[in-house]
Amino acid sequence: MAKTQHLLVIRLSAMGDVAMAVPVLSALEKQHPTLKITVLSKPFLMPLFADLKNVTFYAAQVDGKHKGFFGIYRLFIELKSLDINAVADLHNVLRSIILRTFFKLSSAKISFVDKGRSEKHALTQAKNKVFKQLKSTHERYADVFRNLGFKLDLSAPKFPPKKELSSEILEITGVKNTKWIGIAPFAQYNSKMYPIDLIEEVIAELSKQNLKIMLFGGGKREIELLESLSKKFANTLNVAGKLKLSQELNLISNLDVMVSMDSGNAHFAAMLGINTITVWGITHPFAGFAPFNQPFENAILPDLEKYPNIPCSVYGNKVCEGYEDVMRSIPPKKIINKILEALN
Repeated sequence: MAKTQHLLVIRLSAMGDVAMAVPVLSALEKQHPTLKITVLSKPFLMPLFADLKNVTFYAAQVDGKHKGFFGIYRLFIELKSLDINAVADLHNVLRSIILRTFFKLSSAKISFVDKGRSEKHALTQAKNKVFKQLKSTHERYADVFRNLGFKLDLSAPKFPPKKELSSEILEITGVKNTKWIGIAPFAQYNSKMYPIDLIEEVIAELSKQNLKIMLFGGGKREIELLESLSKKFANTLNVAGKLKLSQELNLISNLDVMVSMDSGNAHFAAMLGINTITVWGITHPFAGFAPFNQPFENAILPDLEKYPNIPCSVYGNKVCEGYEDVMRSIPPKKIINKILEALN
């Protein structure tokens, strides 16, 4: 598509959804090396795009100078000065709709993501549930670029090399002389979190092996819990709260396996090409949020015979009555075996 010299890509949040855009953009820049790409997102997410050589990051100050209608117009004027002539809206919320409308009025080509709301509603409803694999979010993002005229194939991804760990990181982790497992036990909603007492059982068993276990998370309460866990078991280290996002990504790139809930850490690991095991509660990979390029067998699911209404919701914010303990139908041994199988 020769007419598009400079493409604006909008994806402001959430962290996992922004991370899901990274392998798609990686494929786009490799398959269209002359294309100039600017990504608009929140400032703290800039490190996610560090490996994309043809991508420039532009920070949206959504709580500052770019807040509200007039702030969005100010943002449009700033971006318009960069000679952007096409917009790919991977977010499709009110803020991005207003921004892309300004660009449309200035004759830029526009494409936006189809979130598949009706299909997702059919997948999550209790009555007449249509239980089938929906298009992945990565393919939904890719369709946005295809609709602008770009051929895009996600089937043969190339991932960045493992990062060299800085002295600051090595001071926390030590030098790598065994296999490293990341475990990220938290998620936005309790319905997507494996119970902490069962996570303890997983860590207790793994800590007996010649492995190093690294615990990931964020937020004061999570950090306290992980610090407490790390002190209980050998070969176990809490890295939550000790690293900047850029350092955390560098560390993740050196893991042998990442174990995560249906949450951001799964997408961080997958975008770096790390073997990623996910543990699912009331959500399900069929909704399209499985981490990039991971086999379906890497998704550990609850007992779907006992809990046939899964998925109850797309994001985990709605729990079917009586489904509060679905995660307890996944025995710790199942997770342990999957990790050891992945390592071997």
